[in-house]
Amino acid sequence: MKKTHIIGLILIAVAIGIIMITTGDASTYVGFDEAERISQQDPNQKVHVVGTLKKDAAGQIIGMNYNPALDANRLEFLVQDSLGRENQVVYAAPKPQDFEKSEKIVLVGSMHADKTFYCDKILLKCPSKYQEGKISADSSASVAVKN
Repeated sequence: MKKTHIIGLILIAVAIGIIMITTGDASTYVGFDEAERISQQDPNQKVHVVGTLKKDAAGQIIGMNYNPALDANRLEFLVQDSLGRENQVVYAAPKPQDFEKSEKIVLVGSMHADKTFYCDKILLKCPSKYQEGKISADSSASVAVKN
């Protein structure tokens, strides 16, 4: 075999190895029920749970416990996943900015034996700051912003 063929085969083997390593550690999007099943099989497996914060009629988050004077690195709240199950969530870090304004939330973490979801990372989907102003075109082909 030529040296170029051997080098090519080595590069292919390394690429396959890298792909196998990265896909083995990849997290999946699941609901709380599936996160619970996964945690029973592998307690260290991280998953993504997509849901919404439980809010009352006034827009206040239900079940949120955050006291920065007592422990600034502990935030507890309720989340309803995309399948309708509500679950208690604990985030061991400071409360994210604009947390109360978020529409959807993605939690990265794992379910523990006490049926509480402990997340390492929170990704927020907040309402667009441009949502109130709507763009429309009038008959003279100029663009106006209406408030």
